[in-house]
Amino acid sequence: MHQPPSNGAKRVFDGVPQIYYEGYWINYYDPPQDSFEVRRQLIQALTIRLFNHVEHGINIPGSRLKEARAAYAAETDTERKRVNGAMLAGALFNRAADLFRCLVDLQTAGLEVTPEHPLMRECGHCLMEALELGKMVRHRGGDEGIDELWGEPFKAFSMPIEDFYASRYLKIAMTMRDVDRIASALKVTFADSTQIVGLDARIDELTDAAKRKCEILRTDPAVFDVWPAYVVASERLRNLKPILPANHGTEDIREAVEGTRLLGEGTDLVSFIVRARVPMPKSTREFIDRCEQFHRTFLAKSRKP
Repeated sequence: MHQPPSNGAKRVFDGVPQIYYEGYWINYYDPPQDSFEVRRQLIQALTIRLFNHVEHGINIPGSRLKEARAAYAAETDTERKRVNGAMLAGALFNRAADLFRCLVDLQTAGLEVTPEHPLMRECGHCLMEALELGKMVRHRGGDEGIDELWGEPFKAFSMPIEDFYASRYLKIAMTMRDVDRIASALKVTFADSTQIVGLDARIDELTDAAKRKCEILRTDPAVFDVWPAYVVASERLRNLKPILPANHGTEDIREAVEGTRLLGEGTDLVSFIVRARVPMPKSTREFIDRCEQFHRTFLAKSRKP
């Protein structure tokens, strides 16, 4: 029996280096040489990336950390305290980035910076606390908080650069798996539908484009082919119109409305996952549950004698 490659196996396919993780071959890019400057740039990029994907209003400057902490401690309303906790997480996250910039400046000035340096320890503490409070933060789409994004700067801070990039390939493979699970759920859900038809080809188009989007860097020239393909595939699936029966009733209209909404939710979820390039297991699981509920409500009954 043919054994799958081991995680981390590499190959060149059609001239493109690839690396294998958890059932997926992913485009491979050589990691940069490890240095404080590289880590500073990486943490800055990860910080920008985080705030691009989470709810508005939590990108609090590190200089306001004391204010954010006091507000969080003073709040007693549960719902408001969650938001204050999210704001505190943002302030801690930015404080860690500020500290790391200072560390790079010290190193550039010729000062040796060891892991035991007080600023290094403070940076690590800020990132760890931000990671814990990040569980309160929601995705910009209103769903789960994508905890993975909060942990990445700490990994970039504490791990060798090569190991950090290896961990990213594993996350990309898990992201691709979520995309495949969503695609499979949509196909199964609408397999018996007489209203939403011709779906499989559009789902396959979106799935292929989404996984290509996951694996390439923005600096890769292929982005000028991959991103338009992904956008068009998303639009084609979202814009698929239901076909109502000639003598349709209220239940038929409900099925068309709910089915169209489900397609839109699935397309949005794929977009959230692909743009963040991390799995969203809670959102994926809940979406699959909604697919199964839709099928039970509108389609499974049509099989009954």
